[in-house]
Amino acid sequence: MTTTVPKHFFNIALVALLTGCASDPVDYSNYPSPVNTAQSMPQNPYLRIKPKQPPPPQTSYRHESNYDRYSDYSSNGNYTNNYAVRDFIQQMANKHGFSESYLNGLFAKAQRLDSVIRLESPAPSTGPSKPRLGSWTRYRNKFLTDDHIRHGVEFWHENATAIQQASQTYGVDPEYIVGIIGVETYFGRNIGKTCVFDALTTLSFDTHRRSKYFMSELENFLLMTREEDYDPREPLGSWAGAMGLGQFMPSSFRKLAVDFDHNGRRDLWHAKDAIGSVAHYFSKNGWQYRSPVTQQADDPYGSAVIELSTYEGNEYWQVHHNFKVIKRYNNSNKYAMAVHQLAQAIKQQY
Repeated sequence: MTTTVPKHFFNIALVALLTGCASDPVDYSNYPSPVNTAQSMPQNPYLRIKPKQPPPPQTSYRHESNYDRYSDYSSNGNYTNNYAVRDFIQQMANKHGFSESYLNGLFAKAQRLDSVIRLESPAPSTGPSKPRLGSWTRYRNKFLTDDHIRHGVEFWHENATAIQQASQTYGVDPEYIVGIIGVETYFGRNIGKTCVFDALTTLSFDTHRRSKYFMSELENFLLMTREEDYDPREPLGSWAGAMGLGQFMPSSFRKLAVDFDHNGRRDLWHAKDAIGSVAHYFSKNGWQYRSPVTQQADDPYGSAVIELSTYEGNEYWQVHHNFKVIKRYNNSNKYAMAVHQLAQAIKQQY
């Protein structure tokens, strides 16, 4: 329950389509483009956070070292004299016990990201809206590719033990765990390159439409980094602040991410924690194990029937409870159908 510099540059007309992640009610995602490689999933080059190993724990991310790191108030950022930021810092100190000096030093390094502002505040359309004909076909073709299916099978094989354990622990069908990660980040290949702290700071103080929402996510992000011993400037994600293989927003991270490898830190940039966390997200939103998700409907006017537009005409699908659970991840019929069909295609070839 899909974002600065997006994973890939898309034109601004597609921004609404290309936003989705594990957050309720706002949904974001960077939808991946196919990568022409048959290799197993490489170590993500965009992940600056190194996985925390079993004892002894790494010390480079502990709060104490972070406080020292941001004790210098010298600024190379854009928010040092921002009154709204100062008010936010005071609230974080009063409400959560943060050191004001630490936050002053941290925000002195924050960068305003113009690309994030453009993505959050696209220019209004001056022409007629595009016809809906074929919208599902175009959307489906982004994810139901031979490469996606092949890499999904590889991801399942490489993480078979974790996927089986997550399925059994949380009562979630394994193919849907794989399907979500495939749609959200192409099995970890497209997690985002943006400094999450800079993105959320920009969205909180330099945009207007959803600034309150993003300020809440910034609050949760700072709490998350303190709880998990992350340097706030280390995590990379989407332009909207979604993180890891499952693209969790900070509030969802704090509520639903799990330390599935039991190494002392919830690390959604690591496959095992991401797998467990996606399954936990589904479980908490009421997933029913081995229950139907959707099937094509004969009667377009029947109960719980949705319409999807293809170039050959409309498709009608009857949806069930689990389809609605997938939509808790991203409130889009096309998104949920893409997850369903990708999951089933991978399962058939696994």
